[in-house]
Amino acid sequence: MEYAGIGGVIVLALNIWAIISIFSSGATVGSKVIWTLLVLILPVIGFVIWFFAGPRAAGSHA
Repeated sequence: MEYAGIGGVIVLALNIWAIISIFSSGATVGSKVIWTLLVLILPVIGFVIWFFAGPRAAGSHA
């Protein structure tokens, strides 16, 4: 059970990082809203989709 709590904290931290990156990206407002909702509604799957296909922060070269 202890690992489930640690996993939840890790998912939360990754989702916060994704949302900050989404809002600091150069994407349109509508795109930012859609990506943010995807990450919030589907925390794990949404993060994975964002990681591979989502908008990046303006200074990021990933």
